[in-house]
Amino acid sequence: MMRKKRKHMKIRPVESKNLVALKKEREITIADMPPRGPQALENQVVGLFQKGGDNGVVLPDPGYAMATYGQILIRKNQQNGAPFGMKVVCEIINPSARKGDYEGRIIEVLGDPGNNDVAMLSILRQFGLPSEFPLGVQDEVADLPLSPTDAAIEEALLHGRKDLRHLTTITIDGEEAKDLDDAISIQKLDHGQYRLWVHIADVSEYVREGTLLDHEAAQRGTSVYLVDRVIPMLPPKLSNGLCSLNPHVPRFTLTCEMVIDAQGAIIEDSVYESLIESDARTSYNEVNRVLFEGEKIEEYARLEEMFRTMLDLKRILKEKRTRRGNIDFVFPETHVDLDNEGKPVDVYPYPINEIHGVIEEFMIAANEAIAERFEKMEYPFVYRVHERPDDMKISEFMHVARLFGVNRRPDGKITPKFLSGILEDIEGQECAPALNQLLLRSMAKAKYSETNVGHFGLASEYYCHFTSPIRRYPDLYIHRIIKSYLHQKHQKEHFAKLVAEVAFHSSEMERNSAEAERASVDLKCTEYMQEHLGEEFEGVVSGACAAGIFVQLKNTIEGMVPFHSLNEYFLFDEQKLEARGSRGTVYRIGQKVTIKVVAANSLMHHIDFELVL
Repeated sequence: MMRKKRKHMKIRPVESKNLVALKKEREITIADMPPRGPQALENQVVGLFQKGGDNGVVLPDPGYAMATYGQILIRKNQQNGAPFGMKVVCEIINPSARKGDYEGRIIEVLGDPGNNDVAMLSILRQFGLPSEFPLGVQDEVADLPLSPTDAAIEEALLHGRKDLRHLTTITIDGEEAKDLDDAISIQKLDHGQYRLWVHIADVSEYVREGTLLDHEAAQRGTSVYLVDRVIPMLPPKLSNGLCSLNPHVPRFTLTCEMVIDAQGAIIEDSVYESLIESDARTSYNEVNRVLFEGEKIEEYARLEEMFRTMLDLKRILKEKRTRRGNIDFVFPETHVDLDNEGKPVDVYPYPINEIHGVIEEFMIAANEAIAERFEKMEYPFVYRVHERPDDMKISEFMHVARLFGVNRRPDGKITPKFLSGILEDIEGQECAPALNQLLLRSMAKAKYSETNVGHFGLASEYYCHFTSPIRRYPDLYIHRIIKSYLHQKHQKEHFAKLVAEVAFHSSEMERNSAEAERASVDLKCTEYMQEHLGEEFEGVVSGACAAGIFVQLKNTIEGMVPFHSLNEYFLFDEQKLEARGSRGTVYRIGQKVTIKVVAANSLMHHIDFELVL
């Protein structure tokens, strides 16, 4: 029996700036909040169900704006047998009411909030993330092979797909990665030039427009990487199997082939359908040990010269981007080690080495080449854009930076090169992490757009996301555009009608996934600190607000020192981002302190510190 195709779900275009404007007119209600996540959940709240007088109340989880949501009243006839003390999902039955007047009904009991699976399920529900693929999608992928068949390969080559299996090709990823989007081949030419092949999984060969699989991928928009699990954009049979560029098996790819000169300029480029077979699945750490620690890995012996060539080109490309003013933020990514029961046993900054930069530079080069090619052809496209920062916000950042000794003055308009110079000036200083964070908050967020306005942070005139179609829908979508162009299908009008919606929804899902990922990290960091109550740690003041100062520890965990815990009266100076006490004590960003862990609330993802004087 044929299944009916679902219509493409329209996403209500409510953005934060609309909410800000609305707030000036009247109090925002739950009815005004945009739908959450791929499931487009409206008027639902995940939280802790507690007794409240003769009835019950739901205390919303962190991530909901308490100024809007508050406590949700659950009358006896709306509790549906839910026991107190459980995590629940409740539906708001009067979403247009004012804060304090909301009522709801329990529609799902998630379970004991102390259970790891329940805690993570709460995050999935809060951010509208599906835990499995619909049956129709599973049916569509059921008959796909594990690898391209000989017949499929022969037909593809007859229709113009280039056979690149003769090239030495490798992937470099983290040890835990299963969805391998990209592979590279490289050749050193005369006169300091290089030929670089960036091979990207040809996901659009299998995810066809109009299918349930494509609809589901579009709705998800991105894979979501929580601390203990991945919510993939595509079913594992594709993401970890048929599309993943696993070693020693044939794979269909889209290849961006570039010739790069000794100054890092791309002097030739092309894009085409290809067939590759990866020779090795390497990791950042393994290649780093081979190049910088002299480790000998037998299976990589024949690849060592290739590794060195890659490193040479990486440094050329990096120097080029530095010259043009790329803003290179350095933020340690929090990594949490879990035991078999999901309990955090260690938290630390995720180690980054120079080999991570190799892949980053090669992917940026390919993304720029593809974006420039299609912009100049005036073809409908999805760009990755980063708009110029607001002058007022940059002015406020400069005011704070000068307090820390930054003496640079812009010569006219603020440029990426000017801001990059500031970060170079403070590199290694105690204030650097906080000023990096402050500058980032002063800038617009990168997003997807059908209109190319360039990427300010990368100081790039043309940029897109082409290199991760297994986990990002914009990449998959522009692959579809590229292949349509390569096959001369003349679908410009078709894509012109769709790229704006793809760009907008993908941006929304990206923000949603980032919030969900951050919530899962915050949860595990709080659980980790519950095991270290009373212990002392060194850290730096990372920020301040009217209620206290924030301190970030060396393991990246951040907590608050409430002003009421100190022995003097403090005022927060918003202009200087410092807290000044009535007895003359001053705490400012970047200042080293020692703290004691005094509280860690895993339900609210909140950690309290106490200063050790």
